[in-house]
Amino acid sequence: MPIKLLTPEVASQIAAGEVIERPASVVKELVENALDAAAASIVVTIQEAGRTLIEVADDGEGIRSTELPLAVSRHATSKLLHAADLFHISTLGFRGEALSSIGSVSRLTITSRHAEEQNGVTLQVEGGNIGKSKPIGIPVGTVVRVENLFYNVPARLKFLKTDTTEKRTIDDLLTRYAMAYPKVRFKLTDGHKVFLQTAGDNDQRAILATLYGIDIGKQMLEVLAEEDMLKLTGFISPLAVTRSNRREITFFINGRWVQDVALRTALIQAYHTMLMVGRYPIAALFLEMDPEDVDVNVHPAKAEVRFRGQDRIFSFVQRAARRALLAYSPVPSLPSRQFWGGHSPQENLDWSLDRETDLLPKQEAAIPDTTQAITTPAQSSISNIPLLRLIGQIGAAYLVAEGPDGLYLIDQHAAHERVLFEKLLAQFEMKNIPSQALLSPIAVQVSPGQSTLLEEQLPVLQTFGFEIETFGPNTFQVRSMPALFGGANPETALRALVEDFEEDETPLQEEIETRIAGRVCKRLAVKAGQTLTHEEQSALLTDLENCDSPRTCPHGRPTMIHLSVDMLERQFGRRGAR
Repeated sequence: MPIKLLTPEVASQIAAGEVIERPASVVKELVENALDAAAASIVVTIQEAGRTLIEVADDGEGIRSTELPLAVSRHATSKLLHAADLFHISTLGFRGEALSSIGSVSRLTITSRHAEEQNGVTLQVEGGNIGKSKPIGIPVGTVVRVENLFYNVPARLKFLKTDTTEKRTIDDLLTRYAMAYPKVRFKLTDGHKVFLQTAGDNDQRAILATLYGIDIGKQMLEVLAEEDMLKLTGFISPLAVTRSNRREITFFINGRWVQDVALRTALIQAYHTMLMVGRYPIAALFLEMDPEDVDVNVHPAKAEVRFRGQDRIFSFVQRAARRALLAYSPVPSLPSRQFWGGHSPQENLDWSLDRETDLLPKQEAAIPDTTQAITTPAQSSISNIPLLRLIGQIGAAYLVAEGPDGLYLIDQHAAHERVLFEKLLAQFEMKNIPSQALLSPIAVQVSPGQSTLLEEQLPVLQTFGFEIETFGPNTFQVRSMPALFGGANPETALRALVEDFEEDETPLQEEIETRIAGRVCKRLAVKAGQTLTHEEQSALLTDLENCDSPRTCPHGRPTMIHLSVDMLERQFGRRGAR
């Protein structure tokens, strides 16, 4: 095939593919332009998760009427003039590709009025074809309206995810920028319902409360550190507030949201030995540094950066976060009932509830999240377990039992998780999940992205015995729960339903029963650190013996370790050397 120059239309669409990957990419580029224009208010309106409409309106300084046609052309920017300017970028946009790329894969209408002009102008771009600008009377600022995204590149539409996922990505994006620019009023709506709204009063903690709820907003720990031309500010979560994934760890460098593995690792290392395996903090951290020490021109999407002296920055972030943790975290104290003889037989500790003791977060963090069972070949081939005789509890985490073939050590959390899981699924299969109404409904606030996901699944959750209804922006009211979890913390149960979903997972409906059951049971099962009465220990052991798959929890962790009589005799030298 002979070599040919690409047509301008094809070249524009190829270039757009590097910048505009999905609706959230459009929102990001337009919001960053609005912030560069010193906007105090940014309103984002979307329809069908941005597929049919994305509109970003701001009250920034606007674009001059004579420059508007140039603004939608390729490689047209006011942010830099020379190649050397790339090494001290102080604005969010600088490549001059955003509006051109958006216009090449959509029907774009841009309307703007500069602060020094009496009238505004409007201009349409369709599939890369720039129309003529027309005068129009509007307030100072810019409105960019993007309709029918990827209408001329249908192959790109096929690779978009579900509306729920695409909208959640936009929610997360606006959430991050609202935290980074607390002086700016952000609003996200579909024209009828408001999903996110901030006051723009420069109160970051108030924004945290809006996004995660008042309780979490109050608990977040403030980070403030400065040394050697580096400054780190923001908030990190205490040890008791964690998530099952890294999605809510956010870093901004000089006002730009970046996705950097090294920075994320530095923060996680600050929590080293303090969190249980598989749990991650919430963080919104803002790093300010000399622009010459960071290269933002790595990728057209501007989400990746390269540092000069990465080890120095890594160490600074880790030490700053660790200092904040140690400064705010109290010294743990052991309740008296944790010591020998300190437990009262009259205490009724209901191990079917997620009872939180003073020791709970620390104990659970201290116990390794073992992922491989120590078993014999015979164990792995047998699904059930023999009848066991309870001996007692050790470490407020494990049960000790005797069987006909040796000693069994049972992880009480994993065992109870398996028991609850099989009971709940059995009730679901029989379409008979008893529901227990709460004495008073509990209101729970979630992030905008989680709100979108939860709203879609409310009918499904009802079949599991949950009665949950919307109760304001990003707020839900729990009115009843499955009787199996009666008395458990409703907020804990609700958050367990939404926080673990990953963007690239299969749709919830495809495996709704097992995923809901597994997630809720994991969160509401008895935890390591809870002392159980002898009756509770016996009941747990009996329920585990009656399970179909008693040897592992629903997530694959072993519920028990078997020490055979033969192994014990060898350890004590009764059968010679090992």
